[in-house]
Amino acid sequence: MESRIANTSHDEWLDALADGEGYAMRCPNGHAALPPRVVCPDCGSSDLSKERLPPTGTVKTFTVVHVGAPEFAADVPYVTAIAAFGPIRLTGLLRGVEAADEAIPIGLEVEAGVETREDGGRAVALRPVEMP
Repeated sequence: MESRIANTSHDEWLDALADGEGYAMRCPNGHAALPPRVVCPDCGSSDLSKERLPPTGTVKTFTVVHVGAPEFAADVPYVTAIAAFGPIRLTGLLRGVEAADEAIPIGLEVEAGVETREDGGRAVALRPVEMP
């Protein structure tokens, strides 16, 4: 029997990202962190505030997935990428590119959003601002 444990802070963050209001948590010492949390993972400060993510980021690395998790098995091959949005790095599915190409340019400018899977789960989706 499968049970899902609610992670309300992550769900709230996905809602904000889907609405174009993505944010990171920043402490007074300048550290920024995701996923949302109540204590800075770098210094332990509990004085955190929301800081909007930049509207675009740049791909730092990627991988083409040929054998995916069960939730993504129908999508293979697909691309997972890490993109820098200011001081924050987001991992997400890179959509709008050919996975078979495997020549995605590092530095590609992307926007972050959210996509809903058929099973109702949600994932971060990165999309190129302009096609390479």
